[in-house]
Amino acid sequence: MAFDMKALHRLCAALGVQIDWENAEGKAEHVSDDSLRRILSALGYPAEDDAALRESVARLQERQLPDFLTGDQDEMLLIPGDDAGGIFSLELENGTVVPIAGERTSRGLLLDPIDVPGYHRLRVTEREITLAIAPHRCFGMSDVAPKRRLWGPSVQVPALRGEAPGAFGDFATLEDAARAFGAKGADAMAISPTHALFPADPSRFSPYAPSSRMFHNILFGDLASIEPQLREVAGGELIDWAGAIPARLAALRRAFDARGDTVREAVERYRAAQGKELERHALFDALHAHFFAQGARGWQEWPERYRDPDSPAVAAFSDEHRGHVDFYIFAQWLAESSLKTAQRAATDAGMAIGLISDLAVGMDMGGSHGWSRREDLLNGLSIGAPPDPLGPAGQDWRITSFAPDALRRTGFRGFIDTLRAAIRNTGGIRIDHVLGLRRLWVVPHGASSAQGAYLTMPLDDMLRIIALESQRAKAVVIGEDLGTVPEGLRPQLAKRGLMGMRVLWFERDAKGAFLPPETWASDAVAMSGTHDTPTAAGWWQGRDIDWRERTGQSTEAANKDRLQRRWERKRLWDACTRAGVAEGPQPAPEASDPIADAALGFVAATPCNLAIVPLEDVAALVEQPNLPGTTDEHPNWRRRMPEATDTMLAEPRIAARIERLNKERRS
Repeated sequence: MAFDMKALHRLCAALGVQIDWENAEGKAEHVSDDSLRRILSALGYPAEDDAALRESVARLQERQLPDFLTGDQDEMLLIPGDDAGGIFSLELENGTVVPIAGERTSRGLLLDPIDVPGYHRLRVTEREITLAIAPHRCFGMSDVAPKRRLWGPSVQVPALRGEAPGAFGDFATLEDAARAFGAKGADAMAISPTHALFPADPSRFSPYAPSSRMFHNILFGDLASIEPQLREVAGGELIDWAGAIPARLAALRRAFDARGDTVREAVERYRAAQGKELERHALFDALHAHFFAQGARGWQEWPERYRDPDSPAVAAFSDEHRGHVDFYIFAQWLAESSLKTAQRAATDAGMAIGLISDLAVGMDMGGSHGWSRREDLLNGLSIGAPPDPLGPAGQDWRITSFAPDALRRTGFRGFIDTLRAAIRNTGGIRIDHVLGLRRLWVVPHGASSAQGAYLTMPLDDMLRIIALESQRAKAVVIGEDLGTVPEGLRPQLAKRGLMGMRVLWFERDAKGAFLPPETWASDAVAMSGTHDTPTAAGWWQGRDIDWRERTGQSTEAANKDRLQRRWERKRLWDACTRAGVAEGPQPAPEASDPIADAALGFVAATPCNLAIVPLEDVAALVEQPNLPGTTDEHPNWRRRMPEATDTMLAEPRIAARIERLNKERRS
């Protein structure tokens, strides 16, 4: 009997696995049936033969109706289900029971509009449903400063230097930087991800492969606030993470051991407020440190009895190592309170927004979230990008993210908790790879990226939750919408008030000419670069080409790129001259300051309500923080600023650049 391919494809459609897709060049692509089977199996619906397929289809049909639905303020909402005609009542989030009417239809109960945003409870006969009723838009720039165009820097937290020597930047140096930029007229400061990493493993310092996005990197806590005698070596141009992380952990331990009653009481209040999730995260860090010393990298390599967070063995470990668990809770408290202090310093210095956090697209499956709440996540699949001209083999980022089926089943609990953690102590959030709210490229473990497929995500639900949480926190939202953007996504994001990103190097016409600044969209964030692109000075000098050649590109291809860059330099200078932000002859290829001046002036001249410029461009530095596609070949996430932020900003050439930013943005 032939395998029922139509049933296989129907199962894919029901689970959001896209069989057909369009590549970066607009050509139609088709996912192989073998890849589909592997992806379905990872999603929990095996289809390797007819019997498994029939069982998966039957199980899918038996799925219960959702007990969590999202809707829009002042719009009707459909409640699916056969019991939709029964008795129902609505209890608002504040506990008030309000009258609500509805009409029974063939598809369910059509509920009258609800005019109060929030997480409400609807009782329909014997069902209880949470309704997340969202405002129409996120908290936005019109709420912050309706008549001003704002600007601010983007910074890599570890790269910052303070007045006191330190092995890497932390929330104390961030506080200093925020105060310095606020005094110079900046209204925002976008920061690199501060998610929890793996404290016991100093090799894992990439901010985009976290253990959990619901907690912070404990290395960033302001130790000097509770241990004024802390002394560290300033370090060189590059961060020595292998030596710096153990040294900082040792200092944290000393502070923990010496903590007084005031700190103990503050930690206990924080512990009570954060509850079970904090306990589990701290317990994971203690377990990870214990088994990492024995060679285990993630929880999947621990002895079987420790892989279940609710097991008796884990409970016994927690009792036996209570001091270690308490230490990690203390370290989380210090990081959280230090970030809060940095945000307060930013707004006290006059910033309208303050800090803008960065939400990484996913997390390491072997980390805290994967161990304590693995039911939230894609198991057996990692996320990445399909093959395209820039990456013919595709990309496998070796991280995971939320599973769409699990989001619905758990009432989007993990997603909501993650958002709240990211914006609890900031004035905004940048969502990395916001395209992933619509679809994720998923790759079965052991397969190549080319054997992956797009998995549809619950975009409308997630956008509503983002709008609701944004308004509650009064936090602006930026979506990193770069790359191959699905048709219609940008208008959807804009409708909800998510600002896209417009980066100088990518804003060009079909012939490659730079678009005039006045043509840039006002509801997007104007940027001279990101952590993944060359700095303005580095692009002008072709430093990115040098690095590509050093890390594997052929000399012939590099020389071709250099010839192309020579032509592009002329195009950029001509565009800057026409825009009135540059004058005189084109600078020499080795120039730095004139190009930083022109690039920042160009971005500042756009009508975008917010301009974000990397600190590297403010200082006209040549090297970029990260070189995509590399690990050890380039010193990713290790570069430092040459001086403390306030010292840098006092330099005449930098002070003039900032004054020009202020003048242009306020004109």
